[in-house]
Amino acid sequence: MKRIFLFLLTNIAVMAVISVMVHLLGVDKFLTAKGLNLGMLLIFSAVVGFSGSIISLLMSKQMAKWSTGLEVITTPRNANEVWLLNKVQNLAVRAGIGMPEVGIYEGEPNAFATGASRNNSLVAVSTGLMYSMTEKEVEGVLAHEIAHIANGDMVTLTLIQGVVNTFVVFLSRVVAYAADLFFKKDNQSGTTWVYPVASIICEILFGILASVIVMYFSRIREYKADAGAAKIMQDKQPMILALKKLLHLQTGGLPNNIATSGIAQDKTDHGFSLAKLFMTHPPLESRIQALEII
Repeated sequence: MKRIFLFLLTNIAVMAVISVMVHLLGVDKFLTAKGLNLGMLLIFSAVVGFSGSIISLLMSKQMAKWSTGLEVITTPRNANEVWLLNKVQNLAVRAGIGMPEVGIYEGEPNAFATGASRNNSLVAVSTGLMYSMTEKEVEGVLAHEIAHIANGDMVTLTLIQGVVNTFVVFLSRVVAYAADLFFKKDNQSGTTWVYPVASIICEILFGILASVIVMYFSRIREYKADAGAAKIMQDKQPMILALKKLLHLQTGGLPNNIATSGIAQDKTDHGFSLAKLFMTHPPLESRIQALEII
């Protein structure tokens, strides 16, 4: 219920902010007079902006299973799977969340968590991670993924994505409509070819800017999940050891639909390079340093 309330409040806040902005700028009166219904555009933008991210969230577990080919452990087949289930259950109890589904998939070292809520989630690890790390290091990784679930990171990132999507849809159409008015002759009715072309160009440009915002919040949640893992285990060393181990491993890539959910994306700090703005995870070295000082 709290998550639903947050979702509705976020939608209302987005539409309120946009309404105030266009009113203060006088854009609403100008465009409405020229035939653009900003009220309907706001509703349309919110529906388009949030629908895709909400559907992705609701389907996240199933999509993760399909895209990685992971096997959900229902009946453990060996000692490793028994250990994995027991560790996840223990960590989930400590974090105060429902028992997630637990899965293993074939691949290079990596792990991820996904799901629509704290009590409807999935934690998965690769065979590469299980075989290349000690039990204590794997436990640190599992605690990190459990912390993501406990923090509600999947829902939070979905809300943020929905907010920026709404701005992208709304602003791209407002700019496109204004551009169309500029090029249209006085006696012309409706819109010209300028509107769809400008709308597409603006969506691409604003979408790139929106990605920078979403990636920033994605990096912030990684620091919080690292700190959350230390809190759940009441010991930061397992997470530090796991991150240091990842520095020397070739981590496996994940499908695009769950790329932001992996344990690591990059190993080195790129300084002030443009590529850093689009990273879903902070460099491992930065995460280690952040953990060592808490």
